[in-house]
Amino acid sequence: MIFITLEHILAHISFSLISVVTLAYWGTLVHQIEGLSSSGGKGMIVTFVCTTGLLITRWLYSGHLPLSNLYESFMFLSWSSSVIHIILEVRSQKDRGLGAITAPSTMLTHGFATSGLPKEMQQSAMLVPALQSHWLMMHVSMILLSYATLLCGSLSSIAFLIITFRRNRRILSLLSARDNSFIWPFPSRNNLYLHEQEKSDLQNTFYLSFTNHRKCQLTQQLDYWSYRVIGLGFLLLTIGILSGAVWANEAWGSRWSWDPKETWALITWIIFAIYLHTRVNKGWQDENPAIIASLGSFIVWICYLGVDLLGIGLHSYGWLI
Repeated sequence: MIFITLEHILAHISFSLISVVTLAYWGTLVHQIEGLSSSGGKGMIVTFVCTTGLLITRWLYSGHLPLSNLYESFMFLSWSSSVIHIILEVRSQKDRGLGAITAPSTMLTHGFATSGLPKEMQQSAMLVPALQSHWLMMHVSMILLSYATLLCGSLSSIAFLIITFRRNRRILSLLSARDNSFIWPFPSRNNLYLHEQEKSDLQNTFYLSFTNHRKCQLTQQLDYWSYRVIGLGFLLLTIGILSGAVWANEAWGSRWSWDPKETWALITWIIFAIYLHTRVNKGWQDENPAIIASLGSFIVWICYLGVDLLGIGLHSYGWLI
């Protein structure tokens, strides 16, 4: 009873903290306040400690690694997102804008686990015989870590596409307005008006260049880190699939049975393999690989959540059916 109460307290504290941290990082996108970004980083560390304590507490009173149902997997996914955030904060101390992506991911997965799932799905239960294996920690943890990593990299690519699209559209609108203005060589009231309009457009262009400098830096950071994070997630997914094949051979006598979860995991692997291939291909740069990574984010959610909620196959937790 004490462990369950402690788990609930840690869950509420961690969710409250990550909500404040998310607001702090979103605030840094509007105003560059070093103290606000630093506070967000410290808050994420405290959130990580609380979520770690929650998982350890659940491990102690359940007697097994907390990865046996949808609630526990979501909490582990939230914990994984906080780990990725801390690693990125350490590796890129000046690239604080990445926290605006990792912090909401941690908050949403945590919030869905604690508020979106029915109470009966949050209860800890005994493991079925097939899950009572040392491969549970290896396979499931690698798969969930890969999901968190791939989602973080994919969301960075989506943010890259949004910022790039808005910036390019604004630049094209200004250039189009300047190209459509024709100045007659004879002095007139309309001519003077056009000169003033051209001067105003030129000032707007300089202002746009100044304000877009930060956006250019942010897009470079997003593109740089999305490639590296997705590369790490692809490696973790590969390890997870291979360890799952070994475990399946021990439990069911077959390494691959084309279970819906296995099929979607293979599709996810192929999508991100294509993404990594396009990154090394000089003909495909900038927006093109980011589009593939954005598609990959939806594939990951289908593989992880869609199959589980529909209750299809041996890997599902079941909810809708």
